[in-house]
Formats: sequence, structure tokens, C-alpha cells
Amino acid sequence: MLYTELAKIYEQLELTSKRLEKTFILAEFFSKLNEKEGYIVLLTTGSIFPAYEEKEMGISSQIVIKAISKATGSSTDEIVKKWKSVGDLGRIAEQLVWNKMQSTLFDKKLTTGKVYENLKKAAGFEGQGTVDKKISAIAELLSVSSPLEARYVIRTVLEELRIGIGDAAMRDAIVWSCFGDKLGIKYSKQGNKFEIGDREEYKTYVNAVQRAYDLTTDFSVVFESAKKGVHALEEVQLKPGKPVKFMLALKASTILEGFETVGRPSALEYKYDGFRLMINKSEDGKIKLFTRRLDDVTRQFPEVVDYAKQYVKGNSFMLDSEAVGYDPKRLRYRPFQEISQRIRRKYEIEKLQKELPVEINIFDIIYFEGENLIKKPFLERRKLLERIIQNKKWQLKLAEQIITEDVKEAEQFYKDALKEGEEGIMMKNLNAPYKPGARVGYMLKLKPSEKEFDLAIVGAEYGTGKRSGWMSSFILACQQSGKMLEIGKVGTGIKEKSEKGISFKELTKMLKPSIIKEEGRIALLKPEIVVTVTYQEIQKSPTYSSGFALRFPRFTRLRPDRNIRDIALLEEVKKEYLRQGPK
Repeated sequence: MLYTELAKIYEQLELTSKRLEKTFILAEFFSKLNEKEGYIVLLTTGSIFPAYEEKEMGISSQIVIKAISKATGSSTDEIVKKWKSVGDLGRIAEQLVWNKMQSTLFDKKLTTGKVYENLKKAAGFEGQGTVDKKISAIAELLSVSSPLEARYVIRTVLEELRIGIGDAAMRDAIVWSCFGDKLGIKYSKQGNKFEIGDREEYKTYVNAVQRAYDLTTDFSVVFESAKKGVHALEEVQLKPGKPVKFMLALKASTILEGFETVGRPSALEYKYDGFRLMINKSEDGKIKLFTRRLDDVTRQFPEVVDYAKQYVKGNSFMLDSEAVGYDPKRLRYRPFQEISQRIRRKYEIEKLQKELPVEINIFDIIYFEGENLIKKPFLERRKLLERIIQNKKWQLKLAEQIITEDVKEAEQFYKDALKEGEEGIMMKNLNAPYKPGARVGYMLKLKPSEKEFDLAIVGAEYGTGKRSGWMSSFILACQQSGKMLEIGKVGTGIKEKSEKGISFKELTKMLKPSIIKEEGRIALLKPEIVVTVTYQEIQKSPTYSSGFALRFPRFTRLRPDRNIRDIALLEEVKKEYLRQGPK
């Protein structure tokens, strides 16, 4: 397929904010692809790697500037000057390629296969001469690109496609394109609405596609399976060694509310102040560890690999757990913020292992000895864990749990959890399946006076005086259909000195590579860093694109274990706003 066809789809998607219209555009495009062109579906997401792969393009703006210079003959100084003004290297490449086309005859055509091949090569180059090789691979594409193609080649390289496509739209587009005729799906652009024949049958196909994605986190595999039919989607299975999305919890404000949602009796477990870790053991005995971001952190936690070998019976399994840091001398749990650096650090592993050890608390299992368990009731999955886990305090053990329908007993368990220094409790439906990647009412979290969101940093303002040179006020965003929506600024809770916690200097260093554009003291940032922020209340606000503003927000922790897709949804913000009651 010619890349210009895909570039035109990108442009159409960029020009509309309507989710249904985006879905229709994608569905029409996907219907033209065959079952071997799943890689084009990946390109549509703005990536060349499926979500589960730890690999990233890893190509800096400076490399891209040099590639544009090499392909167009423009100086790097000229490109940088234009970039500071426009803030989009894709648009700069488009403009410069247009200028070059006026004096050069282009006779080559760029294909999607060539783009995919070159970008994979560029991402994989290592060793001596890597930078020059990356520049050449990108410049080769630009040299035969049309202006529109150049815009999206560069945006794909920088992983900043800017077309506002979320997982739900991708899922529905696959359903519409592969099963639309069978389901009688019709879309009206004028009314921006769609019609279906049988709604229940439609849900069946949506669930089949969603299930396949939950198990693979790879839209190319899902698309290629869907092209073969619903039977191929049903044949997609869990595979230890490849990460899957974690099931996520909703919030509860009281124990009574929790019981009303998950039912009675229910399982209550401690909510640990750590980070989620999926422990995979494949049939060949190899153990891998994945975070909620789907990052492979096996190398960072060698002791956890040893614990899984020693204290878990089984030739193959996938365990959902919480890794909690503790003080090895005082044998007391430590807050997440202290232990989170082990996720980020890839050096001095042995030293960190001794200084910042972790205890693994196992609370679910989704695969065991070749069997997919996600449809099994939670109570059965817990009983299996009790048979295969050998509890070893400070190393690996089952999460503390009681099963009760009594409010007083539940409240005492909650108090005990807080007394132990835990964050709160989880409340779980005993008969529920495991739903990867979903926030469902099967599992709730209850914490004291919980008013917090995980949000993305999308901009920052440089400070003055003693904070000169540092970013000191950070613009926060929630999400809707993959689009970042501003919801306020935060500056409190961040420290002046790094020994007291996350500092302005440290956060500035982390964010500088994400700068898209600078306007005076304001820097616009690519959303890559997730933080937890507490607040006093939510107010309606015309100032921010979400329509809401957080009152008295305070930074509480950095979340290197969480992905941009994990940040709060606009729907969650609205729900919490309504929960506050009338003013």
C-alpha cells in the first residue's frame, strides 16, 4: 500500500474531534487491508511496536532535525528556529519538503512497508555509528516523501501522531471493518450516529475483539485474527512471557458502598503502598516481571525471580501481585515514592537490592499449567493460590484477606490495614472473572479521605529567583478518547532538595527531553510522565480544556509504574465532581 493513503487517513482523523467519525474513518480504511497487513494497523496507532513491547523508537528531536536537514538541504539552525515558532517538527518537515519539491522532480513512491521497515531499523540500531544510521534511515524516507507524508513520518518517529485515537476507537473500528456487514452497522456522518441490527450480537463481537486485545495488547494480532473470523479471535490465548493489562479498581467511599457494589459476602484484602507486578513463568522455566505500564523489569528485580522459583509451585503461571518496599534493618514498610526508583534504575542493581528490598504480595492468578483462568471465579483463583504459594514474610506471600458480609468486621479489617501502615483495603466480588485492562465493579479500593487522581504532566512554567532554571509549576491533564485535557497546575508537594523527596531539579531533568515547544517561560511537553495529585475539591472552570479545575492540588508521588493510558478519565473527574454534591 502507498503510504500516501495512510497519510490521508491520518489527516482526516486529525481534522475531526468526533469519536464516532474517527471510528468510521478507521473502519473504512481497515476494510481495505488484508489479514497480513496488521502492521499497518500498528502504524495507525502511531507506533511500530505493539503496546506490550518494551521497545520504543527512542529517537530524539535532535536526530530528527539532522535527518530533516539531510533530506531537504535546510540548515539545522533554520529548522530549530522554525521549530521554536511552530512547535511541530512534522509541520516543519512538511513545509521544507514542499519547498524542495518546487525545484526537484520526485518519481519514487513511498509505501507503508518501506516506512515500517526503515523505522524498525532506526529503532533497533545499536553500537558505533548508531546516530548516523538513524539519521540516514529517516532521511531516506523523507527524500521520497510528499509534504503530507513527511508530516506523519516525522510524527511517527517522535511518537507524537496527534490524531486522538484511543484503544476503544481502535477496537470498534476493527469490529466495524471485519463484521460490519454481518451486524448491519450503518454510520451517518451528518448526524454523527451509527445504527446496528442486534445490539446484543454487536456486544458479543465487541467483547470478542476486546478479549483478544486484553490477552495480547497487540492490535496487529487482533486485526489479523478478526479478518479470519470470530473463531480466530476466540483462539487467541494468554501466553506467559508476554504481558497483559492488569484489571483495575474503581473507588469506594465507604465500606457499605463497597458491599453494595461487589456484593455480600466479599473478599477484603490489604491495599499495599507499592506497585503492581505481573510475574510470568513460561513452560521453559523462564521468569519475567512486568509492571502496569507493561514494562519488563525482570533485570531490576532479580530477587523476585528467585522468590518465584522458591515459593511458587508450578511449571507455568501468571501471578498478579503488589511489590512493596521495606526497611531491611527495621523491618518496616516504606512508602512507594522511596521504592519507585528501583523501577527506573537499570544500574547498581545489587546495591539497590540490598538498600531497597521488596516484598511480593500475591493476590490473583490468571494462568496456571497451560490453563487460562481469567473466566474462573475469583474465589477459585484464590483457593488455587493458597495451594501453590509458600508464604515467606518479607519475600513472597499471599495478600492478607478475609471473606465477610459483616460491616463491623470489615471496618475492623480496614482499621487493621491502616494500623499496619497500608494504604487501605480492596473489596472484591467472589464470583467475578479477571478483566484485563478494565475498571469494573468487581474490585474496589477504599482509602481514607481519598481525593486523588493520576494525571499526566503536559506543560510547565520555569521558576524565578531560587527556582530559576527549574520548572516549578506543572500543567496537569486527564484524558478522553486518547486526548489530553488540562485540569490545573501543581507546584506544591515538590521539594527544593532531592534528599527530601522528588525535587524541582529532578523533575525538570526528567521532563526536558519531553519538551515540544517553548514560549517564554512556558514549556509544552509530550505527555510521558504520570504523577499522583491530591486535591481539596473539583470546580467547574472555563480556563482548562477539561472544563474542570482541581482546587489546592498537591503532588504526592511520581508514577513510573504507570502509563499515560492509565491516567484519570474525564468521566471519572465528572463522577467525583458530582459526588461532592451541590454547592
